[in-house]
Amino acid sequence: MNPQTIKVACSNCNLRELCMPMGLKPEELERIDEVVAVRRKVKRGGTLFRNGEKFTSLYAIRTGFFKTCVATEDGRDQVTGFQMAGEIIGLDGIVQDHHTCDAVALEDAEVCVMPFDRIEELSREVTALQHHVHKIMSREIVREHGVMLLLGSMRAEERLAAFLLNLVQRLHARGFSQSELVLRMTREEIGSYLGLKLETVSRTFSKFVDENIVEVKQRHVRILDTDALKRIVNSQTCQ
Repeated sequence: MNPQTIKVACSNCNLRELCMPMGLKPEELERIDEVVAVRRKVKRGGTLFRNGEKFTSLYAIRTGFFKTCVATEDGRDQVTGFQMAGEIIGLDGIVQDHHTCDAVALEDAEVCVMPFDRIEELSREVTALQHHVHKIMSREIVREHGVMLLLGSMRAEERLAAFLLNLVQRLHARGFSQSELVLRMTREEIGSYLGLKLETVSRTFSKFVDENIVEVKQRHVRILDTDALKRIVNSQTCQ
């Protein structure tokens, strides 16, 4: 596959504050511009990287939505995460020098390619960048712990409520509505991520609709009662 590459500059990108450190001097930003050399387009259903592929770069998602997944022994895809514009993807490859999951575009997407050896090199000179890379890695560890908690101790309602709140909070940080979202993933993919059967996901959505917590029209979800979702997540009571 010949990825379409376009010259890119972080200094004039409106997502800069989400994927780059704050308060960089103009000359430091210029150095980073040199590292983030190209953009790459990935069509819906296309793969950015595959499990086992050599790790060379981190990718900042500029537009679009991705899922990361691994194939289970019985051939099913287990979804391990969903990533959106302004987030960094590819961190899984740092440890063993190869990727440990597939990254698949859920809609047409564009990423900024950041060769990792160049980032490491520049991190030694620009302290803010080094700190930022550590922060991104730390955020990923915290996210994984959150997922483990989600799968380990929460009921279906709690899992879906936590998922919707997390999604809308991340979208809101990107300037989108605090109460309306379009789900880029299927109910099946949500189920795979949350460790729930497809029927359970559909049933739980219906329950939320019946209780006037959300409005659902195909992939459009409108949150009518954010506090109710928060109460569901925070209940953690033994039934």
